[in-house]
Amino acid sequence: MPTELDFITTTDKPALLALSTPEWLDAAMVALNEHGYKVHTAGTHADFMARFLQNKYELVVTEELFASNTAEENTTLTSLQTMPMAQRRHCSIILLGDAVQTFNVLQAFQLSVHAVVNRSEMFLLGQLIQKVVEDREYFWKTYFEAQTMVTQSVY
Repeated sequence: MPTELDFITTTDKPALLALSTPEWLDAAMVALNEHGYKVHTAGTHADFMARFLQNKYELVVTEELFASNTAEENTTLTSLQTMPMAQRRHCSIILLGDAVQTFNVLQAFQLSVHAVVNRSEMFLLGQLIQKVVEDREYFWKTYFEAQTMVTQSVY
């Protein structure tokens, strides 16, 4: 069976979805498409890690029970939480679930993600995507500028 190649160009805004719940996947796809993202989806933990490590996604949206029965079995979330910052600095991570309270920054920090959204407030996902990405860009702006200057002076 031939695989479909979907290349990411320099003008794309890539996003990766790791959602098992079909309704959440549909809602996230709509929200991301409205914001102009090029969306890839992962169906398994291995698929997620392969895609995440091969591309620099601007945004990752996952759920607390992605491809698992309990949060402890969610190796995608565990991998993101324990990954060195240098590997995940380029993206914003949004966690969806029933056990989280939307816009709770302490809960997001505790879970090593940028934002959390409760299932009952999925209608806020579009607004949250925009806010999370803008906050990340603002926070890391100086770091990325310094990194660019150092790189340009070396080469």
